[in-house]
Amino acid sequence: MKKFEHTAPPHRIGRNMALGAATGLLLILFFVLGTDRTDPDWPKLWMVKPLITAPLAGSIGRLLYDMINPVRYQPGWKRTVANVAGLLAVLTSLWIGTVLGLDGTMWD
Repeated sequence: MKKFEHTAPPHRIGRNMALGAATGLLLILFFVLGTDRTDPDWPKLWMVKPLITAPLAGSIGRLLYDMINPVRYQPGWKRTVANVAGLLAVLTSLWIGTVLGLDGTMWD
């Protein structure tokens, strides 16, 4: 019996990673543009670090979600565990990217 795997083609993985990066960018823009004043102790270009790390973390989280994709099509409890693990991977990577990006500035 031939095993059927549900792996996404490379162009779809790239598109999904871009979607994850866009999600990270929107999340970090909420924090960066929401600040009305900055501390003079912060570096001059303090916004560059969060605007790079959060989208990068979002794309990595989405890549992890796509790597779990073959298990998501298994029947029963494996599907549920894979969906929860994929969602936790995306949310955790976005959280870590946001914290690392804002560390030393807004979240000192």
